[in-house]
Amino acid sequence: MIDPKALARELAAAHANKQPLAAPTTRDAEFNLAAGYATEAELVRMRKDAGRCTVGVKVGFANRAMWRALKLDTLVWAHMYDDTVRHAENDHATVSISKMYAPKIEPEIVFKLRSEVPPDADAASVLGAVEWIALGFEVIDCVYPDWKITPPDFVASYGLHAGLIVGTPMRFTAAQIPLLVEQLATFTVSLQKNAAVVAQGAGKNSLKSPALCVAELSSATAKAGAALAAGMVISSGTLTDAQLIAVDETYTAVVEGIDLPALSVRIVA
Repeated sequence: MIDPKALARELAAAHANKQPLAAPTTRDAEFNLAAGYATEAELVRMRKDAGRCTVGVKVGFANRAMWRALKLDTLVWAHMYDDTVRHAENDHATVSISKMYAPKIEPEIVFKLRSEVPPDADAASVLGAVEWIALGFEVIDCVYPDWKITPPDFVASYGLHAGLIVGTPMRFTAAQIPLLVEQLATFTVSLQKNAAVVAQGAGKNSLKSPALCVAELSSATAKAGAALAAGMVISSGTLTDAQLIAVDETYTAVVEGIDLPALSVRIVA
């Protein structure tokens, strides 16, 4: 069986050196989600030893239609860090991919928590625990050949997290929550590359609503003994198909049905 500590060192080296690495499940048929989370926890420890700290959580496989085939009963998650999460300036940012192996980009809704999210919360209860929401771009990277992954592979390798760009935050009052619950379930998003639409999506693609995705995440992490606490940033799952990215491309996410400004990132070396 693969040792999580040894695997964490392998994965960290593969990312640092931009080298491919065989996915754990292709090397060990017994490698499961527990082993994936143990590996991710070791990566967190290694990053903390290097002076970094976690600032939140990102989710993966936020699509119930996939769960049966993947033998999941909930979504999966991994941590984000103080040097991977940053705010765009006037909803524009640059992203360097010089240290990435096979990067992709995906638009997401980002939540900043003001208080702990209770397990089994509904969308309104989630928003009651939220300081703000924003449109974001998560940049993901995969050192496994051809992007072939299973949930344990995903979790083990930082949850594929390479960076998160956060757009202008939307703050709201308690009185605005009922409307926002509806909007998060119904808004649509258009993803453009160099001004041409390359993907379209909607809030419903993230467990019927990004707020419900956070609720599911809260229940899943609670079962693992880890609460979603005040101050955490949550990246709630992609709204469109992820897109492979290259230098000199500009990606813009435009939403309709919710009052979030468009967000653009330019990919640089």
